Amino acid sequence: MELYFLGTNAGLPTTQRNVTSIALRMLEERRCSWLFDCGEATQHQILHSPLKLSRLEKIFITHMHGDHVFGLPGLLSSRAAQEGTSPLTVYGPKGIKSFLEVTLGATQSRIDFGLEIVEHEGGVIFEDHQIRVEAGALEHRIESYGYRITEKDRPGSLNMELLREWGVRPGPEYGKLKSGESLSVNGRIITPDQVLGAPKRGRVVTILGDTRPTPGVHPLAVGADVLVHESTFTAEFADLAHKYYHSTAVQAAEAAQHAGVGELILTHFSSRYKDLEQLEPLLAEARAIFPNTQLAIEHQAYPIRTVQDSEKE
Repeated sequence: MELYFLGTNAGLPTTQRNVTSIALRMLEERRCSWLFDCGEATQHQILHSPLKLSRLEKIFITHMHGDHVFGLPGLLSSRAAQEGTSPLTVYGPKGIKSFLEVTLGATQSRIDFGLEIVEHEGGVIFEDHQIRVEAGALEHRIESYGYRITEKDRPGSLNMELLREWGVRPGPEYGKLKSGESLSVNGRIITPDQVLGAPKRGRVVTILGDTRPTPGVHPLAVGADVLVHESTFTAEFADLAHKYYHSTAVQAAEAAQHAGVGELILTHFSSRYKDLEQLEPLLAEARAIFPNTQLAIEHQAYPIRTVQDSEKE
């Protein structure tokens, strides 16, 4: 499981950065990717990435500002043109359904795969045997949400030495034990609890839409292994950030510290910061409060580790 940033700029694209889009790659866990926001030219960014539209399973929109949704109709059309056949679900606030239906209809775009559009007002919006996704309201100029993605606990590691001793060969039997099934081998009944270690805690990732500081951030972020938080300005522009319903790097770091997250990744940078060197002050301000902070860099992968795993390294 890893995050891959396709766009990190706020408002408008620049020659250095595109507007917001973040992929959560889960190739080992689900053999697919999820997308969070889809600003203009996201599909072009995907062409320069390891992502494949055919493996895109879900798209989560944080809010309806253009720099977060203008790339969506084109991406869906391209997926259909490339013979993507697996179903895809788009989640977002009120307005996402009419936006897509009108745009795709007016352009006579043929979407041949199963496209489901789910409008929500927060709460648990998706859950299966592997993952739960919760949405919570933030504070922006329009309705804006953050998403908390919780991976359910995974089976512990197999005791390979004991399995060899009991004559269990590598193969499908290993998978059966990890899925909770018992085996009969050479007259011996082997149960999962005999050969599996303690369950591995599932990872938690929180991805926020545009927001200024608000109590709504905490329940989404508390205890998360990774928090992705907008960081539009440095502290000297705190008044401007408040006026336009955005956050500074300091405010993002304070939210991370208060929530007890493992790692903070800053994104959604103002166009006034032209390159990586000009983003360094944001990183420095955040690290002064929350040391384990990173800048989101486009076309760079950020592995999701649990807090416990990070402490072991």
